[in-house]
Amino acid sequence: MTANQTSQPVTVTLASEPAGANSIDDFELFYARRAVARFRARLGRQGLLDLLAADIEEGNAALRESARTSDGGFTGGTTVLATRGLTSGEFLGWMNKAFADESVLLAAHPEHYTITNQEDGTVHVVENVGAHVASFYLGGWGEEAMTWAADAEEVLPEAEFPHKQATNLFLADGTIIGRVLIQFGDTEEGFTSSLSVYLPTTCPEDVLEGHLQHFAIEFRNWITAAAAARG
Repeated sequence: MTANQTSQPVTVTLASEPAGANSIDDFELFYARRAVARFRARLGRQGLLDLLAADIEEGNAALRESARTSDGGFTGGTTVLATRGLTSGEFLGWMNKAFADESVLLAAHPEHYTITNQEDGTVHVVENVGAHVASFYLGGWGEEAMTWAADAEEVLPEAEFPHKQATNLFLADGTIIGRVLIQFGDTEEGFTSSLSVYLPTTCPEDVLEGHLQHFAIEFRNWITAAAAARG
């Protein structure tokens, strides 16, 4: 180590940055989101699907194989978010309307490629599941999905988390590649979101962890968008 080197981690900040001001990370996030929005708009939904066709085929094949080798078994994980200044009812009311606007749904995560309502009531999603780009459907909301969710270890008391939704994630051929259980309960300051995902047991651990991070990003952005709409 030379005389002018230290063992401390290297950090770079704005020398003139006052407390509470936007950081360089904030600047980068703004411009990254703007770039992603531009590419989405220029390519369009079908253009994105065409561009990602090979990635989707590879990702779906990997998840299908995980489902086959897991023989119906799933491993779960949960992301918990704490929100202040907004109630769960306000958020869910906004969210129900947001599902009619694909642009709002896509804006919540850079790896959202298409989220479209289908005539049969399912939702077609193309997004990353871990490192895999996958094309799948959300379906089985309500009583059908809650049949399996009722026995999940992650189910929270109804009195504290009265808002619950559960669904299966399945490929076009019907293969179930995952499940989701989301639960919301109000607190004195706002509400808590308990966001659980279940993937086939043979999926690598980083795939599950990646989707838990995905949850944190998209739901934070949806919650802040709901708050902004209310204001």
